Amino acid sequence: MTETILTHARIVTPEAVVDGTLTLRDGIISDIQTGRSSSPAAIDCGGEFIIPGVVDVHTDNLERQVQPRVNARWPSRSAFVSHDAQCAAAGVTTVLDALCLGDLGFDQGRDQTFRDGVEDLTAMSATGLMKAEHLLHLRCELPARDMPGALEPVASHPLVAMVSLMDHSPGVGQYRDLTRYRAMRIRQTRMSEDEVERRIAALQEQRAELREKQRQLVIDLFAGRGIPLASHDDEDASEVRRNAEDGIRVSEFPVTMEAAEEAARIGVGVIAGAPNIVRGGSHSGNVAAIDLIRANAVNVLASDYVPPALIEAAFHVADEMGLPKAVAMITSGPAAMCKLEDRGALVPGLRADLVRVARHGTMPVVRQVWRSGERIA
Repeated sequence: MTETILTHARIVTPEAVVDGTLTLRDGIISDIQTGRSSSPAAIDCGGEFIIPGVVDVHTDNLERQVQPRVNARWPSRSAFVSHDAQCAAAGVTTVLDALCLGDLGFDQGRDQTFRDGVEDLTAMSATGLMKAEHLLHLRCELPARDMPGALEPVASHPLVAMVSLMDHSPGVGQYRDLTRYRAMRIRQTRMSEDEVERRIAALQEQRAELREKQRQLVIDLFAGRGIPLASHDDEDASEVRRNAEDGIRVSEFPVTMEAAEEAARIGVGVIAGAPNIVRGGSHSGNVAAIDLIRANAVNVLASDYVPPALIEAAFHVADEMGLPKAVAMITSGPAAMCKLEDRGALVPGLRADLVRVARHGTMPVVRQVWRSGERIA
């Protein structure tokens, strides 16, 4: 039997913050009590917080490790190990690696990142060497010609935990502001204005040809399999309702208040970006996540592209809703969304995934991390 006792801790349970002692036994949370332990083996947490291990339903962090600089591609397996270490250090014990399927012609190398990422995840998961538990989030670019060919070999992968239906075409969703889109593409690619304009026209034609057909392909492929389907960058209420009717019950990063409120009204889960909270707004000029939270239109926060943003965002919004509810948005909320019933809360009988967090002023700092009762950071 292996046992760890954490005492003199502020334990964030689903209902309250308890000053007390938490005991882990054989990888499971075995007991939570008020007061301090008298055991000489107990770890004195000095009044710091203990929260559940974070469940991140969407992170692109692997892409940042694969390509740390423009035109500098890092070896994929090394990049994956670095990504894993960064997630664990941020208190993320379960991570859905969001890998893009389909190329719209601007993001060079994403197809290789997808292929390598699936291969690395498959190989590394079987070794027991990973700090966090990694699952697959398949991001299907609906208007991309190569998306179906990329999806077919991985659709039945046992680690698939979420599938999102995306449309990053110019003029819709995240990129509905064409003036902003043109400027971004010119800056990123150094293409001329005429070249970008021709590319925009070509992508819009491609969208008209492929989007609906490939949307139905993805829906049909995952129907009845119990894998949550998410829409991406919803713009309005009608789009949310149509998705829900077709079995897409998660709205990921809605770009307007209207879309998020409709999702909340009809019981569709809403994912917002934690970096949006930490930075004080959307990097794409869309609705601010804090406004969605104040409208009770968010269930889950995801790291998107910065794993440490999750715990920081939760503590930031604790003043709005209380710490237990704020922490639930990065722990039990995403666990429930992905049907991971064995984790996500500090409750006896659940998996001993937890994070010790100190405060430096108002900023939370991860001090220690356990996954299934084993220290990983």
